[in-house]
Amino acid sequence: MIRAVGTGGGPNRQGGRRLRGTVAVSCAVLLALVSAAACSSGNASRGRTTTKDGFKQVAQDSGGALTVWVDSTRLAAAKLYQKQNPGVKMDIVTFDGDANGSNYLQTKVQLFNRTGKGWPDVVFSSQNNEVTWAVQAGFTAPLDKGLIPASTLDKFAAGSNDVCTVGGTLYCLRNDLSQGVLWYNKKLLDTFGYHVPTTWEQYADLGKKVASEHPGYLVGDAGDAFAPEIYLWASKCGANRITGPKAVSVNTAGTECTRMAELMDGLIADKSISTSGVFSTDFGKNKADKVLLMPGPAWFGGALFKGTFKTPAGRIAAAPPPQWKGDSSPATGNVGGGTWLLSAHSAHIKAATDFLTWVTTSDDYQGKVAPGYPAYAPAAATWLAAQKSGGYYADDITKPLQDAATQVWSGWGSGQFSQEAIWAATVKPGLTAGKSIVSLLPAWQDAIEKYARSDGYQVSK
Repeated sequence: MIRAVGTGGGPNRQGGRRLRGTVAVSCAVLLALVSAAACSSGNASRGRTTTKDGFKQVAQDSGGALTVWVDSTRLAAAKLYQKQNPGVKMDIVTFDGDANGSNYLQTKVQLFNRTGKGWPDVVFSSQNNEVTWAVQAGFTAPLDKGLIPASTLDKFAAGSNDVCTVGGTLYCLRNDLSQGVLWYNKKLLDTFGYHVPTTWEQYADLGKKVASEHPGYLVGDAGDAFAPEIYLWASKCGANRITGPKAVSVNTAGTECTRMAELMDGLIADKSISTSGVFSTDFGKNKADKVLLMPGPAWFGGALFKGTFKTPAGRIAAAPPPQWKGDSSPATGNVGGGTWLLSAHSAHIKAATDFLTWVTTSDDYQGKVAPGYPAYAPAAATWLAAQKSGGYYADDITKPLQDAATQVWSGWGSGQFSQEAIWAATVKPGLTAGKSIVSLLPAWQDAIEKYARSDGYQVSK
C-alpha cells in the first residue's frame, strides 16, 4: 500500500544538507540520551521489551506490515524493494522528506511519543542532521551494535556516516553523497567559444562576459533555500561551524563569506545568476535551456538536468568545483545526501534492517536507479560506470565527482537547526525585494544565532 502524509515543505530533491562533522556527545549527555530512548521505548511498547543490539526492543510482530516513510524521489526505491520481495508486507508512505528543514518528521515523532503509537519502521530524511534530535527523542535505533555488521559499514565512503554518529554510536545510514561540482553545457560553451572556469575569479569574469555577449544565459542560480550550501559553503564561510554537542560558531562577516556574497551580488545584478530557484515553474519554463554553467551537487546531473529540465543527451558535463585563486586547499559544498533511520520502536526489526541495508547498499537501486552518488562505495562504482555507459553526459563525469567527494569543507556542520529554513526565511525575501546578499549578511548572522539558541546551542563568533 502506498499513501501520502503531510503538506510538504518545498520541492522534493535529492537530499538534505550536511556531509561531514561528527555529532560529538559527551558521556554525560550520551547517558541522558540513552536513558530518554529507553524510557520512550518502554512507555511506547506498553508491554515486554528485550534489550538486544544495544537498545530495548519491543515485542516483535512477524505478521504485521513494514511501514516505510520516503520522499517522492525515494518512492522508486521502496517500490523496487516491494517488487523484489513480494512476501514482505509493506505500508509505503510518502511525505516531504523534511525538505528545506520542514521538521515534519520531528513534529510527528513528538506526537507519536505522546500517544505511544504511530512510529514508522524506517524513514528517509533529506536532512543530514536528524540524529541531533532523534537520538534524544528515543526514535532512532543504534545500527552498529548488532543490527548491521561492520563488514558492511566499513564499505561506506570515509566520513559519509559522520553525520549519523553520536557519542561513537551509529544511528543512521547515509543515502548518497551530494558534493558540489561545476555542471556545464558543453554544447553551449563550445558554441560561444568559452572555456570552463577553474577559479571563482574566472567564474565571475565569465558571468559578466555572458551577461554582455549573451544576455539571458545563466552561470548559476541563487533562488533556492540550499543556495548557501552551494556557494558559501564552498567558499569556506564560517556561518555554521559546529564546535560541540550544543555549541556553534557563527561569523558571516568574515572574508570567506563576503567575497562570495559580493561575487553573487555582481552576477545577480548582471542577471547571469538567477534568483528564481531551479525547481520553480518560471525557471523550468523560461530558463532551463539557458543554463551555461551551474554550480551544484552531484545529483543535479540526473535529477535536475536529465529529469526536471529534460536537457537532451550529449550536452551536460561536470568539472571540478571552482577554487579561489591562491587557495591551496580545495573546497566544495554539499547539498543533500539524506539519511535513513530505523525506529527504536519498530516491532519489525529484522524486516526493517533488511530493507535499510538493501536500500543503502544494493546495486539494483543505489548503483543502477538512484539519481545521486551513493555513499556505499561498491554501489558508487556501479553508479559511476552506469553514468559513463548511459550515453547522457557529454564527457565522463567520474573524476570530477570522485575528487569532489573528498573536498567537502568540514567547517560547515550539522546542527539541529536548518540552515535552509533560516536562509529561506531571512535572505530569500530580501533577494526577492532587490536587496544584496552582502547587505543581508548581518540579518543572516542574527537569524542563525537566534535559531541556534532556541535549540539550546551556545553561540560564539
